[in-house]
Amino acid sequence: MRIVIALGGNALLKRGEPMTAEVQRGNVSVAARMIAPLARDHEIVVTHGNGPQVGLLALQAACYRPVEPYPLDVLDAQTEGMIGYMIEQELAGNLPASQPCATILTMVEVDPEDPAFLHPSKFVGPPYTEGEKEKVSREKGWTFGKDGDSWRRVVPSPLPRRIVEIQPIRWLLSHGVIVICAGGGGIPVVTAPGKRRVFEGVEAVIDKDRASALLAEELGADLLVMATDVEGVFIDWNTPSARRIHATTPEQLREHRFEAGSMGPKVEAACSFVDGTGGRAAIGALPDIRGLVSGDTGTQVTARKPTGRDA
Repeated sequence: MRIVIALGGNALLKRGEPMTAEVQRGNVSVAARMIAPLARDHEIVVTHGNGPQVGLLALQAACYRPVEPYPLDVLDAQTEGMIGYMIEQELAGNLPASQPCATILTMVEVDPEDPAFLHPSKFVGPPYTEGEKEKVSREKGWTFGKDGDSWRRVVPSPLPRRIVEIQPIRWLLSHGVIVICAGGGGIPVVTAPGKRRVFEGVEAVIDKDRASALLAEELGADLLVMATDVEGVFIDWNTPSARRIHATTPEQLREHRFEAGSMGPKVEAACSFVDGTGGRAAIGALPDIRGLVSGDTGTQVTARKPTGRDA
C-alpha cells in the first residue's frame, strides 16, 4: 500500500516536556522505530506538526530587537528542515542501508480569497501583556486574540489547495524512497500576481491534517494514518460515558461534533480523504501504528458502512 502517516505533536514533544533538541530527538526516535518496519511492505510518506517549534523561533526572534522577526513562511521552512532532518536521521538508523529517505521542503498553495484571511484564528508566537499587545498591534498591524490570561498573535488558517512539490514527491516514491514532506501543513504560498510559476509566502498557518489529506489524495494513497496521543476518536470525550468509535464512515462521523482545537481537524481530514478517494483513513495512538495500518486498532474510516463494531 501507499501510506501517508501524519505524526501529531506528541511524536515530537509530549505535553509538559521541555522543547530541547534532545527531548525532541528522543520522541522522534520512538516514532521512527514504529514506522520503519512498515517500509518493508509499503510505500511510506511522513508528515508532521511544527506548531511548538515555530512558536519557539518566534519567541526567540522577539527577544532580539535589532533584527525584524522572519515572516511565518520562512519560519515554516526552517522548522520543516529541522524536524525533517531529525526524522530522516532516526528512520535511517532503523532501516537497511539500502533504504533511502529524503526530506522535501514543501510549499502548499492557498487561495488568497479564502475567507480565513478575514478571520484570523490560529495562535502563533509568544504571549503578550495588554500593554505590549497594543504597542505591537500599532507597530506591526498584527491581530491578537485572548489566550488564557495573555494575548497572542492570531493568523489565518486557509484551506490547502495544491501541493506544489507533488511531482518530485511522486518521483521519489516511484524510486523506493521514504519521503518526509509537508511539515506543519507546508509553507503557505500564493501565486504572485501576473506570474504562473512564482510563489509568494503569506502570513498564515495551514492545518497539518488537512494538508496531509490533500497530499494523500494527490498521491493516490491507499491509506491516511493520523497518529496522535489518544487511542482513537471518542464520543463524549472526557466524560464517564466516553466510548471510542472503532469503525465508521464519513457520514456517521459527521453526525457528531468534535472540538476544533483537537480532534475536529483530524476527523475532517479523514472524511475528506475517504470521500475524495474511496480509500481508508485511521486515527489512533502512535504506539498502535501497526494496528492502525492493519485495521485492528484506532478509529477506522471507510466509504462503506462497517458490518462489525461501529459507533
